[in-house]
Order: sequence, then C-alpha cells, then structure tokens
Amino acid sequence: MNNKTSKFAIVPLMLCFFCMGFVDLVGIASNYVKEDLALSDSVANVFPSLVFFWFLIFSVPTGILMNKIGRKKTVVLSLIVTVVSLLLPLFGETFGVMLIAFSLLGIGNALMQTSLNPLVATVMGGGNLASTLTFGQFVKAIASFSAPSLAMWGATQYIPEFGLSWRVLFAIFLIVGVLSTLWLWSTPIKEELKNERVEELKSTDGKKLQSFNPSILQSFINCFKLLGTPIVLLSFLGIMCHVGIDVGTNTTAPKILMERLGMTLNEAAFATSLYFIFRTIGCLTGSFFLRVLRMRTFFIISVLMMALSMCGLFFGTERWMLYTAIALVGYGNSNVFSMCFATALESMPEKQNEVSGLMIMGLFGGTVFPLLMGFASDAMGQAGAVLVMAVGVLYLFTYIRQLGTAK
Repeated sequence: MNNKTSKFAIVPLMLCFFCMGFVDLVGIASNYVKEDLALSDSVANVFPSLVFFWFLIFSVPTGILMNKIGRKKTVVLSLIVTVVSLLLPLFGETFGVMLIAFSLLGIGNALMQTSLNPLVATVMGGGNLASTLTFGQFVKAIASFSAPSLAMWGATQYIPEFGLSWRVLFAIFLIVGVLSTLWLWSTPIKEELKNERVEELKSTDGKKLQSFNPSILQSFINCFKLLGTPIVLLSFLGIMCHVGIDVGTNTTAPKILMERLGMTLNEAAFATSLYFIFRTIGCLTGSFFLRVLRMRTFFIISVLMMALSMCGLFFGTERWMLYTAIALVGYGNSNVFSMCFATALESMPEKQNEVSGLMIMGLFGGTVFPLLMGFASDAMGQAGAVLVMAVGVLYLFTYIRQLGTAK
C-alpha cells in the first residue's frame, strides 16, 4: 500500500463497489417498466441493452482519461453521473425518461468499472489481485440482490404522496450514491499521473497552426492493438460472455417462472434476488477459494455449474428445479469476471489502465445478449433466451486452456 495513502481508503472504495452494483437494477426495473408500459420482450430488453451499450463507447476513452486526471477523479466523475441517473426516474416513468436514465446509468457504470479496479490496485499496492477484486464483487453483489427486494417492497407499499411505487429503489440508491461521492472525494489517495506531451503543428513558414496532442490518438491506437495479444482478446470475449449471462439471467429468470409456473411479476421477482444471493455467496467464498486453489481449477468448477444451470433452465418445469438452476448460474458466474479481468491485467502489468479499459468494454456483452435473447424469446418462449446464454457458457469452456498458459 502506498505509504502516502491511508489504509482506511479501502472503505470508501468498497462503498463504490456497492454503487457499481446499481447497474444490476436494470434487470428487475426493465420487467416493471415492461408491465407498466405494456411492452414486448424485445422492446423491454432494449433497456438492459442500452445500459451496456455505453461500455463499448466509453471504456477505452476512460482508460485514457485516467492517465490525464487520475483514477480517483475518474471514479468521482462516474459517481456524479450515476447519481444523476438515479435522480431522473423519481420525476416520471415515461419511455423517454427511462431511456435517458438507463443511458446515464450505463455511462456512469462504464466510467466506474474501468477506473475503480485500477484504483483499488493503487491503494492496496499489490497482493492477490483476483481475490481482492472478488471481494469487491461481493460488495457489489449486495447492491445487486437488494434491488429486486426494494422494488418488490415499493410495489406492495405504494407511496401516494410521492407516486414512486417500485421506483423507491432509485431514491434509496440515490442517497447511497451521494454519500459515496462525498466520502471518496474527501479521502486522500496518492497516485502517479502519466504526463502527455503536447506539440504544436506549424506551417512551412514557421507559423503556428494549432495545438495537437499526438499521444491521444496514439493512445487509442496502442490500446486497441492490445487486442492483438491472444490472452487479452480471449479475456475480453470471456467478459462479454460473463456479462451477457449475468444480465440475461437477471432479466429472464423472472420471465421463466412466470411462463412455466404462472407466477405474478411480484412473486417471480424473487428469482432475481435468488440469483444475486448466490452470486454474492460465490464472490465471498470465491475470495477464499482463489487463495487455496489454482485459478484454472476453480474456473472449471464454475463453468461446469453454469452448464448444469443452462440444462435446468431449458428443461425445468418444477419450482425446485428452476430455483436450483438459478442458484447454480448465480454461484458459477460470480467469479468469472474477476478471473478473466485479473488474467488480462496481470499479463500486461505495464498497460493496466489500457487493458482495464478494454476489459470493461467487454461489458458490451450486456447489450448483445439481451437483444438476441429478446428476439429468441419472442420467437420460441424463454427457452430461446436460455439457448443464447448457453452459447456464452460454451465459449467459457474454451477459455479454460488460456488459464493454463497465462502468466
């Protein structure tokens, strides 16, 4: 740990991980918006897809921004954008308002996920990175599984004075977001910035034409060139599949219970909580297992659990079978992000900001998978959505070989 950084700095950073979990409210929120606005599956799935679309646009620029203003300031900026996104739904639930709110939530989360992990590495100053990130994911999962419970509570405890209903979860998360922003801003964290050289372009007669920073364009080019490194590219695809399965289960699990067991949305919303409860347990225990087991061994166990879950979600018609399948994918998918992210980051320690940006860009899988799942479920029911997720699980089986060769 940096001797000029307080050891207590890790506490507000863990609260930031909690704020990072706000993005997972999009699953249950999209189901309530679908019901309130009478949308089809394919249209409702635009909301989670929109949230994760911004990871494609903002992740790499955020990695470069960190070089300019530092990791802490970038995280603070992400929190401010997130707070605004949580504020908007309190004023209404029109399709346009929710589109803007979810877009800002995605932008804020893209900034946060890209910058928070490297900032934790700065504060901790080394150690078992995969285990540390896994504990952060455990804290994040607490917010993830609390979102459906808050939405269900709000839906059954309508507040006529404010007209919030299930949207009360935005108000509660807003308070936590403001607290996290103020706490991190006031916490001293020492970090090194990369200074970029600015050059002036001049005409042939020596007159100044404009100021130009060639390193910015070169930074983009060099960053994307890193995808030419096999372990970076394959880790990027692994994170795409992880997030696609994560958002897909978050969104589809309640629909499966409603389709096959005849549950109402408020009853089926428990499926999302169940998924995140087991993902939370997985993150907490995974932090231990990653210290005592080889990463490759634990990854194999995780993917096998996810494969079993896909079978249960596809064929299951009984409550116990579907709940077991949801629990299995929750636990199995809980540590995939940390293992892929740490593998890529540790393979190129001198390019951590850039690699972090690329890995977080992989969260774009949260856009691709729900869109495909929406069309598949409209065509053949929720079994079609499960088949789309199963493709992601198959890819993760192929990633196992990379864990044996990574540094």
